[in-house]
Amino acid sequence: MAIKQKQEAKQEQEALKFLSEVLKEQVFYCADGRILKDMNDLEEALDVMSDETFAYHSNREKKDFSTWVADVIGDKKLAEALEDALERDLAAEIVAGRITCLTKMSACGLRVE
Repeated sequence: MAIKQKQEAKQEQEALKFLSEVLKEQVFYCADGRILKDMNDLEEALDVMSDETFAYHSNREKKDFSTWVADVIGDKKLAEALEDALERDLAAEIVAGRITCLTKMSACGLRVE
């Protein structure tokens, strides 16, 4: 039972890490001037940015959001999902869903997948 509790605590910490602000030198600078510090900023930006700004950062050749999430935030699952999201609305939904999932996990120690 102690092992399970340790695993849950580790997973809760990981969820909290994914939801935390990144270091100043790791923020994401959007082409439209927005500065993203965490997943919540990413979700808000995706909700309101123009499709042109989204396309600048996320297209068949460039995967800026996915790369930032993987390399800086560390959430490989979200990064993978964003890789294939070539529409802003879909990317916003994916990020919102992941935030909801991580928030629940961090609140009750559920497994981060």
